[in-house]
Amino acid sequence: MEHNNRTKELSETALFVAVIIVMSVVPFLGYIPLGPINATTIHIPVIIGAILFGWKKGALLGGVFGLTSLIKNTVSPNASSFVFSPFIPVLGSDKGSLWALVVVLLPRILIGIFAALVFSAMIKFKAKRPIACAVAGFVGSMTNTIFVMGGIYLFFGHSYAAVKDIAYEALLTTIKTIVTGSGLVEAVVAAVLSAAIGTALLRSAAFRKE
Repeated sequence: MEHNNRTKELSETALFVAVIIVMSVVPFLGYIPLGPINATTIHIPVIIGAILFGWKKGALLGGVFGLTSLIKNTVSPNASSFVFSPFIPVLGSDKGSLWALVVVLLPRILIGIFAALVFSAMIKFKAKRPIACAVAGFVGSMTNTIFVMGGIYLFFGHSYAAVKDIAYEALLTTIKTIVTGSGLVEAVVAAVLSAAIGTALLRSAAFRKE
């Protein structure tokens, strides 16, 4: 029985890993271009996986998300890819920065951890499953936006501002606009989809916990 449960858990986790990888390589599926930024949807399976499997597997799925972003920005770089890949030279330099690994990996790992912990806490306090899933989705999405943009500002502020052709003094305002603009939109979408998909899967026999 224990062996069967472990095999089931590995299969379920592998399924979510596959979904994340597919979303990362299919155009306009995991990353939707919106002018100078990409709207992100690839964090949604990380959040749902965290809701279903807990924070450890949520962190694992977030790490997979981060690795796909690292590979994407290394293989097909754009002007600001140096903030997500240490293999791309920072603007004005001939080498990349290891701080890019922090920006590309840590926020994505934290998505799974925070989403799982928020969901568990809300269930513990008797919240309805759809509400708990929605709040976990919102928090997970905002975790990604805030920590990614915060990391960019902290580690690559001057170079990132130069790439975006804005004054460094105006960068913080620009980041706040992104967080409260597209970041909030992404978070609301994540909340709605997490509530719908997460609740359905929690009711499904395939994902029901023994």
